[in-house]
Amino acid sequence: MADAQEFHDRMLSLGLARVSEAAAHASARLIGRGDEKAADQAAVNAMRNQLNLLDIRGTVVIGEGERDEAPMLYIGEKVGTGEGPEVDIALDPLEGTTLTAKDMPNALTVIAMAPRGTLLHAPDVYMDKLAVGPGLPKDVVSLAMSPTERVVELARAKTCKPTDITVCILERPRHEEMIREVRATGAAIRLITDGDVAGVIHCAESEITGIDMYMGSGGAPEGVLAASALKCMGGQIWGRLLFRNDDERGRAAKAGIRDLNRIYSRDEMVTRDVIFAATGVTNGSILRGVRREPGFIETETILMRSKTGSVRRMIYRNPIR
Repeated sequence: MADAQEFHDRMLSLGLARVSEAAAHASARLIGRGDEKAADQAAVNAMRNQLNLLDIRGTVVIGEGERDEAPMLYIGEKVGTGEGPEVDIALDPLEGTTLTAKDMPNALTVIAMAPRGTLLHAPDVYMDKLAVGPGLPKDVVSLAMSPTERVVELARAKTCKPTDITVCILERPRHEEMIREVRATGAAIRLITDGDVAGVIHCAESEITGIDMYMGSGGAPEGVLAASALKCMGGQIWGRLLFRNDDERGRAAKAGIRDLNRIYSRDEMVTRDVIFAATGVTNGSILRGVRREPGFIETETILMRSKTGSVRRMIYRNPIR
């Protein structure tokens, strides 16, 4: 019986893929309909229903918000059948609600699972993030460096020129100075409007995406999801929580964060083995979006395990009933 309580990532991984697929199916009906809330709610409902079919004692540590803000998949919510291992769950039922509502690229459904107590309980605040792909020296760049220094050091490590580096940055007014500084080095910038989990994953597949580095601030919960993906794919990510007011500092205290200035590495955000699944909702540079054909609906999912470093891409073709 004790063995049944262990975190068997191999056995749970396919179930996790079904969770992200179900959320993609549900939200795809609202692609281009202009209703962000409806698309997100459809993904939430489908993801929760599928999670409750898994033989786990799951706790949502990264979710849709606090209990009083999110009726389902809130932080602290218990999911699963109540049988099996205790696990932490980090999720974004629809990363890119705006992208879905406007039928723009790179909307995903995203979920990660790890043994209980091993995912950072990041509060719903901003996080300053910096990420690079695999095969580079440890701490090749850092949050202490200026954007210029990051580009120069990464180019040196890759034995190329700064003009050969491409950086992914979320297009926001707060990043205007960073964008100017990066461009002054000669590096190229891939601006994204939303979806910084996908932005970070781009670094791990630079030969496909052309992205060498991600930098800038975005949601802290998405930082933990991105760290989960990079722990499976290889690569480095650092994150530092950013606080705008006392309410946000209070959220950090409630989540158990004591050092408000701490810089978290990938393995401090995700301390043990993790499984990660993401399914495309709209077409993107990582995954193909949901496709409807006569009598069928088809999705593409990426499923990863940090224990083995395995990365599977799966096409799921399901009859429409």
